[in-house]
Amino acid sequence: MKREWGILTMRPLYVFCMVIAPLFCNIFFTTMMSDGLPHDLPAGVVDMDHSALSRTLQRNLDAFAQTGVSANYPSVKEAREAMQRGETYGYFYIPENFSEDVQSFRQPRISFYSNYSYLIAGSLLFRDMKTMSELTSGAAARSQLYARGATERQAMAYLQPIVVEPRAVNNPWLNYSIYLSNLLLPGVLSLLIFMVTVASIGMEIKYETVGDWLHLSGDSLSVALVGKLLPQTLIFTIMGVFYNVYLYSYLGFPCNSGIFPMLVATFCLILASQALGILMIGVFPSLRLGLSFASLWGVLSLSIAGFSFPAIAMPEAVQVASLLFPLRHYYLLYVAQALNGYSMIFGWTHYLALLLFMLLPFIIAPRLHHSLYHYKYIP
Repeated sequence: MKREWGILTMRPLYVFCMVIAPLFCNIFFTTMMSDGLPHDLPAGVVDMDHSALSRTLQRNLDAFAQTGVSANYPSVKEAREAMQRGETYGYFYIPENFSEDVQSFRQPRISFYSNYSYLIAGSLLFRDMKTMSELTSGAAARSQLYARGATERQAMAYLQPIVVEPRAVNNPWLNYSIYLSNLLLPGVLSLLIFMVTVASIGMEIKYETVGDWLHLSGDSLSVALVGKLLPQTLIFTIMGVFYNVYLYSYLGFPCNSGIFPMLVATFCLILASQALGILMIGVFPSLRLGLSFASLWGVLSLSIAGFSFPAIAMPEAVQVASLLFPLRHYYLLYVAQALNGYSMIFGWTHYLALLLFMLLPFIIAPRLHHSLYHYKYIP
């Protein structure tokens, strides 16, 4: 351990990957999404009617929190080109004679277009424009019913026979920072653990210092690994405690089970990630291949964990493969404990899975021991 502390302090790369990068990501992601949802996304309007009704429609669309009408275009061609240049994320088209057709009950057609190349911006803008079109349609239909002598109660019962009350569970604010930060931060930490674990062992092979390392351990691979990784475990645990306190105590993110179960889940994720890192360098004792494997596995974790796209909607083979990623089990523990407030006992299967990850070094130990003595680094 004393030797490892010396290595960690002598090489700035370790300080960057273990302290600076996690802290930077914690601040960067949470401040980038500090408002929860993006506001005033630029949208264009093509108003071919130029009536009081069409202007009211524009003002109502601009009143949505996520949408800001930034420009009026004289034609669809110019609005489309502005959207392709990235000046707007979509545009709303009001046809000619719109007001007259509404008053004459001729069912005018309004159109809206959003750029789904930007998924979040496009989907939020699409939602607001669709809501605006539905409100406009409902208002026109209500005016027709009033003209035919219907009361307000009768008109509303016809337009909306079933009233739906949507309630967002555990994140009623629809805060994107709550949705993303709770998994991006441990996901980045897990990726860094993979790479630091692989690099710390791989550099022993590359610089041919394996003999010194194993000599201090009495030629015991288990003692050598524990001595090398324990200082890293301590530093990563401090980083894990920091982001948990930062998210749940300072920022006030939902944590219905208390912070202790999340600290336990974080510690299990750290140990499981280190164990998987040992497996990676054991399978590929080359520093280049080991780091490539670690980076690929870490990046895939963010996609396959299930927080950006539900795992149950993935193909069955991918659903099974998702269980091979520690972050997937951490995510399910986060949902069960922090969001739903369940006791730790309800997540025992995922704790068991993380424990099984910790046993991986015992499986790869013979191959790793052989590689440490016989693998020759080729530049």
